[in-house]
Amino acid sequence: MRIVSGKYKGRTIKTPFNLQVRPTTDFAKESLFNILHNQIDFEGLMVLDLFAGTGNITYEFVSRGVEDITTVELNSENAFFIKNTLKILKCDLVKVHRYDVFRYLKNHDEPFDLIFADPPFENDFTEKLHGLIFDRRLLKPGGMFILEHDSDKDFDSLKGFEVKRDYGKVAFSFFKENKIMQ
Repeated sequence: MRIVSGKYKGRTIKTPFNLQVRPTTDFAKESLFNILHNQIDFEGLMVLDLFAGTGNITYEFVSRGVEDITTVELNSENAFFIKNTLKILKCDLVKVHRYDVFRYLKNHDEPFDLIFADPPFENDFTEKLHGLIFDRRLLKPGGMFILEHDSDKDFDSLKGFEVKRDYGKVAFSFFKENKIMQ
């Protein structure tokens, strides 16, 4: 896994073989951040990374200047790996929570500018996740929720849906707060 842009561009992060993750491919990640680069200013954003796995997406946000990022990962080995990697990067800006994502969302009230979620593809709790984010108003006005999912799935009927981008077997669906459904 490598960081594709920003302060840590080109840094390779070796992940242990025993981590139970499906990291976002470099190709999909680079495409995602190219889209975001043209839409948002990273500095000053409040970002939430759910189902963080290896921390792959968190490191990209940090590398691009995000100073307020919260990472939620339930698996203790993954959370430990993220914390260690952040130490190696000499980055103390990220709040890493080893916590269940759904409990975190139910107990958190402060909204974010951007929420990224990469839930396990084999579980089908996208609607529950989406519902918590939008019903609890965890996005600031104009805020963005990005869902990484299997490209065979479509979520265009969910509130705030804007666009789906496919990258092989992986897709990103983008949702915006205050988007009026037609």
